[in-house]
Amino acid sequence: SFAIASQQKVLLRDVSFRLEAGETLGIVGPSGAGKSTLARHLAGVMQPSRGTVRLDGADLSQWGHDALGDHIGYLPQDIELFSDTVAANIGRFKTNVDQEVIEAARLAGVHEMIIRLPQGYETQIGEGGAVLSGGYRQRIALARAVFGTPNLIILDEPSSNLDADGDRALSDCAIELKRRGSTVIIVSHRPSTLANVDKILLLRDGAVEAFGMRNEIVALLNQRAAPMAVATQ
Repeated sequence: SFAIASQQKVLLRDVSFRLEAGETLGIVGPSGAGKSTLARHLAGVMQPSRGTVRLDGADLSQWGHDALGDHIGYLPQDIELFSDTVAANIGRFKTNVDQEVIEAARLAGVHEMIIRLPQGYETQIGEGGAVLSGGYRQRIALARAVFGTPNLIILDEPSSNLDADGDRALSDCAIELKRRGSTVIIVSHRPSTLANVDKILLLRDGAVEAFGMRNEIVALLNQRAAPMAVATQ
């Protein structure tokens, strides 16, 4: 659970679920349901007011910052890039990781786009990636999230600025990450982005309304939508 004491507002309430290593989860729900807040907790950016988030059985608060960064990749909804090179942004400012940077870019489907830049991976992107389009920034940030193939990868609305090609690259990336054994959590409203997940969690008003295998939750959502469709005819 998570609450803002100064506002006496509970943003997450008794959220509990378990994923096995290598599983993929889609998190869905209406606007304001708490999806991004949950993603921040899963990434270790925020700490719960009550309860724990565990990775390999250990509370995230017990992990050192550097160790946690090596094991968790996070693509937030509000992308933050730094005034440096493409390579530095993808490689999280680590040194001697050129091949890993290229591998991450290939995995995110952005390598070919990068090598067409004036200085390729050494291109300066400006504060916040000012010289890049929204879709380009999102794919660079995706490459950073998958850099080093972390054990757990959390993607919050990773397709919000992507075109059809970017959407396909994202789907291919998620499939490859699963093949490599990473656990992937995707917050999204696009059905295409969630086409290959194993499980879906439906969040509403900060609480888990449904959690289970993808086909089961999709069937449940379709059942709920059918009466609404009839009523509007």
